[in-house]
Amino acid sequence: MLARWRGAAKVLAVALMAGALAVAGGADAAQNSSAGRVVIDGYGRKVTIPAQVNRIVSLAPNLTETVYALGLGDKLAGDTNDCDKPPAAKSKPHVGQEEDPSLEAIVALRPDLVLASSVDTAQTVDALARLGIPVYTTNPQTVLQTLESVQQIADMAGAQQQGQALVAQLRQRLDALQARLADRPLAHVLFVIWDDPLMSIGQHTFIADALRWAGAESVVLSQQDWPQISMEEVLRLQPEYIVWAAHLEGSQQQLENLRARPVWRDLDAVEDGHVVDVSEEALRPAPGLVDVIEELAHEMHPNAFRDKTGN
Repeated sequence: MLARWRGAAKVLAVALMAGALAVAGGADAAQNSSAGRVVIDGYGRKVTIPAQVNRIVSLAPNLTETVYALGLGDKLAGDTNDCDKPPAAKSKPHVGQEEDPSLEAIVALRPDLVLASSVDTAQTVDALARLGIPVYTTNPQTVLQTLESVQQIADMAGAQQQGQALVAQLRQRLDALQARLADRPLAHVLFVIWDDPLMSIGQHTFIADALRWAGAESVVLSQQDWPQISMEEVLRLQPEYIVWAAHLEGSQQQLENLRARPVWRDLDAVEDGHVVDVSEEALRPAPGLVDVIEELAHEMHPNAFRDKTGN
């Protein structure tokens, strides 16, 4: 009950702030909105955005990265405390944490468009929509859907050509990988997103799809997006590779740590040194995900990238 009261009070406070802002600039905003266009976001919601988008607020690191990758950093009015790529994103005004952004801070930045992810709560998205602020929520489940999201953001921001160029370049890199890996058997991987409790990935996540582009597949067969798994099950599955995301130790240090831990040291992947530590880009459906896919492909299929002389 208390949480519900706080949520209602928060929305009321934002509504009062929005009213104050409307006195100063509401007429221009209304005129811009009337000349807008309707797009469908990742959840099938109809969103009316202005014909010209000059101020964007991003509520997720992957969306901030996408905005910069499109060369639109000057249009980014604000982002969250978690947005750290590129480094310039850290200097933008912050609106709080990705899971619980400040509605007041978002409204104060007077965005033409707010970009949200599946992490953002429906309460946040709905509250902003009620205030007349367009919110486009992304929800890519595959690598290609991630590229489609990049293009959609480019189109909304008036950067269609930049989007087409970026997406074409990313797709070219993915196609080049597929040509190299076409005849290679898939490597069996345990992808670890959290180790206490041990959590992996489900079959229908963008990470599972990214593994397939890298010539691999998850040994965890689950309909849940982020299933917990026991060490006994991992021992039974015996993955060929273990991939850790967003750990700071590095692959070699992580391997040494696992070799000192019961059960982990009994895994064939640990004994064979098949432990890969990738950056948190692996957890973000953004252009940087293609970098991780290439890295994993080279780690798990090194022979596919050697020339005829063996180099």
